[in-house]
Amino acid sequence: MKEFKYVVTDAEGIHARPAGLLVKKAGEFTSSVTIDKSADAKRIFGVMGLGVKTGEEVTITADGADEDAAIAELEAFFKENL
Repeated sequence: MKEFKYVVTDAEGIHARPAGLLVKKAGEFTSSVTIDKSADAKRIFGVMGLGVKTGEEVTITADGADEDAAIAELEAFFKENL
């Protein structure tokens, strides 16, 4: 299991557009990907349901066969989009 923490800097937090992109990115991996141990990052309602605002810290976890690649690409995604 691999994880990283990220403080959301997007002025609107995790809103619809980046949430949709995140779900698509997380879906590229066979590993399970969760945000804050409760939301499945492969499901839009799970991501949007968190209600993450600007300045809040989230923990992203990947667990599975391709967890190293998943965590590296997701960390880059967060830095570019959120």
